[in-house]
Amino acid sequence: MAVENTTEVTNNAPAPQSRVARALTPWLASTLAIIGIIWASGFLIDLGIGLITEQVICGILGLAFAIIYLNVRASKKIYTSLPWYDAIAAAIGFFLGWYLFFRYPLLLDQIAYMPKEASFLGFLLIILTSEALRRTAGWGLLCILLVFFAYGLFGHLIPGTLSGRSLEITKFFSYLGMDTNALLGTPLIIIFTVVVVFIFLGQVLLRSGGSEYFTDLAAALMGRSRGGSAKIAVVASGLFGSISGSAVSNVASTGVITIPLMRKGGYSAKVAGAIEAVASTGGQIMPPIMGAAAFLMAELADVLYQEVIVAAILPALLYYISVFLQADLEAGKIGIKPIPDDQIPQFSKVMKSGWYFLVPFIILLGTLFWLNAPPETAALFGTASICILGCIFTYKGNRLNLITLWTCLKKTGEISVDIIIIGAAAGLIIGVLEATGLSFGLTFMLVQVGEGNLFLLLVLTAFICIILGMGMPTTAIYFLLAVLATQPLIDLGVEPLAAHLFVLYFGLMSMITPPVALAAFTAAKLAETGPMATAWSACRFGWPAFIVPFLFVLAPNLIMVGNSIDIAITFFTAIAGIWFTSAGFIGYLTSALSKLHRFCYVIGGLFLLLPSQTFSQAYLFEIAGGFICGSFLTLEFKQKRSEI
Repeated sequence: MAVENTTEVTNNAPAPQSRVARALTPWLASTLAIIGIIWASGFLIDLGIGLITEQVICGILGLAFAIIYLNVRASKKIYTSLPWYDAIAAAIGFFLGWYLFFRYPLLLDQIAYMPKEASFLGFLLIILTSEALRRTAGWGLLCILLVFFAYGLFGHLIPGTLSGRSLEITKFFSYLGMDTNALLGTPLIIIFTVVVVFIFLGQVLLRSGGSEYFTDLAAALMGRSRGGSAKIAVVASGLFGSISGSAVSNVASTGVITIPLMRKGGYSAKVAGAIEAVASTGGQIMPPIMGAAAFLMAELADVLYQEVIVAAILPALLYYISVFLQADLEAGKIGIKPIPDDQIPQFSKVMKSGWYFLVPFIILLGTLFWLNAPPETAALFGTASICILGCIFTYKGNRLNLITLWTCLKKTGEISVDIIIIGAAAGLIIGVLEATGLSFGLTFMLVQVGEGNLFLLLVLTAFICIILGMGMPTTAIYFLLAVLATQPLIDLGVEPLAAHLFVLYFGLMSMITPPVALAAFTAAKLAETGPMATAWSACRFGWPAFIVPFLFVLAPNLIMVGNSIDIAITFFTAIAGIWFTSAGFIGYLTSALSKLHRFCYVIGGLFLLLPSQTFSQAYLFEIAGGFICGSFLTLEFKQKRSEI
């Protein structure tokens, strides 16, 4: 599971590595990964080594600071050697982290007696975190963080509901930097204890040939159907995207294969790019891994990880079914044929060669649902299985060995630093919210806006999520929105998991929504077409993702809340609604549609999408939608027979 690369989320390109960075980064990164894996295993506790989580996190932060300041320059200017100020920042960050590793237990117990030391150390942590955030995640997220800092210092001057408690500047730094409810709080703990292990699992899968296997499996399953090239992209991106943790890196990884395949099959450049962008973005909502969001959601929503997976299944299926159906309808409209047989691998050969790639997922799910193990333990078992099997078996020349595993450790550490810094920033924001009382003020204000009109609050929240999510990595999007936007929805009676999934969906939609549609822009570059045209086309293919979150908030059947009959009816009517509405948008179902057919299919399909649980008479709309779509579908079949 790769988290967003620096190039995805910032305008500062990674600097060419200096000699010092080339020498130190592999060791720093692999050490970070090893510490995370060992801590997640609980091995140190079994040995009776009495370390506390926040203490170890300080050491991890020291490693992350060193890696970032050694490798990511402060500006776009190209340097041939390591600037002296970056060397100093890397050294200060490293030694500060490890000083706190040894000092933190004493500070935690006696912080009231050492206010100056705690304030100074907290100040250094905040400065280093803020600059590291700017270098890795760009100015957007830093500006949001600075706004919260300003509120923490001057929020008491704001009149009305949003007035905050006053914080003395010395207590401000010591609290935000040292307290377990701020920088060293929940976000970093989740990332360190859970996410790092899953990143390592993803790296081992990919470097043992997993991406090639998923693409071949998709080709074997979908290649012989109409528009098979696009369906391969949808399936491969869904399989790969769940473990990649990044919409943009997913586009870059699978898109180099699937976009040319779609172009060769007959899809236009912008449509090929759009399908890849939408399919890759959906990987972040695809269980069981869901990038990193599932683990964070479980903690922030205070539910079991298994509950998050179950709740996310049907919305994710609807998302991918909708993209799949639209790719099929688009292929029918423009007459795209299946892929030639000589380009389609045999399913039996693919399974025979790569069956072992399914083992870690089976173990992961089995350990979670049957043994009720925590996610990090399940990930360790899954990782151990693919490490062993990957060393024994080969897929397309990819076999694990000690050198490859060492590379996986290095890449895990390098990839983890971005999300570690984002987690630290999220902790700072949570600290400001808690210390000033802003969380209560925001919740109260938004609840007042939505009082008596939940739909208005949902629309407002969706708009805020898309705006705040622009240009930000997936994990940062979810952290920020979960803290700011979920509680007002929950206070108005929305199921907690539905509220969290709602903000995740709309935060991710910024990846395909202009003007900052990072996934669509990346796909456009690979397809060699206009970025804005690709982004708007992606919105057209991804339209259900803008509607489905409203559905599972208003009718929680789609997140598995309710009896099985209601859940099944809601799910299948939603599929029918998406199919007919998409046909109306595209202008093709079994044949080219007239304007009247298109209009009626859109209206009837939207009626079918409306769950019967939404309000007391909603079932009448479903019946009307079924009647409209069924009538025009029958008419279409009759017209087709008369033409034969």
